[in-house]
Amino acid sequence: MKIITISREFGSGGRELGKRLADAMGITCYDQQIIEMIAEKEQLDKTYVANKSERSISAFYPTTIARGFYRPNYAMIQSAQIMASEHELIKKIASEGNCIIVGRAADVILADMQPFSIFVCADDETKLQRCRARADSDEKLTDKELLRKCCEIDKRRAAYRKMFTGKKWGEASGYHLCVNTSGKEIKQLVPGILEYIQNWISEE
Repeated sequence: MKIITISREFGSGGRELGKRLADAMGITCYDQQIIEMIAEKEQLDKTYVANKSERSISAFYPTTIARGFYRPNYAMIQSAQIMASEHELIKKIASEGNCIIVGRAADVILADMQPFSIFVCADDETKLQRCRARADSDEKLTDKELLRKCCEIDKRRAAYRKMFTGKKWGEASGYHLCVNTSGKEIKQLVPGILEYIQNWISEE
């Protein structure tokens, strides 16, 4: 069984890479579909679920929790419920056949299945270009504000991963392959990445 997971910096093109790899391999890529499926199951708004899904639950706990001064509130409980549903769904998807899963610490959640894990990164200029290309026409963020947004999202992703593993998000030793997409079109990189994956899997 071929299970591939993709972790990525915001704006690096990881989502596009997952879709193009899936098309080339003839398998399904799961990204926003996971959010949609959880939203339907939990009867919640998709945007709300998306905002909660990569936030660390620890963000809802003040420092006094260790002293027993804090009780879980509704927001924290619901975030935990969304996280549990997400983990359950990711495991179910992976158990059903070959697929690519983008984000959501899927490589950690599926560790027992030994997925092929990829980390995608890019320089700031490339991130800005990709974010601008995808942005709504009425978005008015400056380059500095947009990079700050990218950084904030990446920090949340790092915190989410830290909850489940001692390794740092983006640390090369935590993945089978790290891909720098700076200044490159994703479609140009797919053949080489696909060959690498196939060679790796065939040697196992």
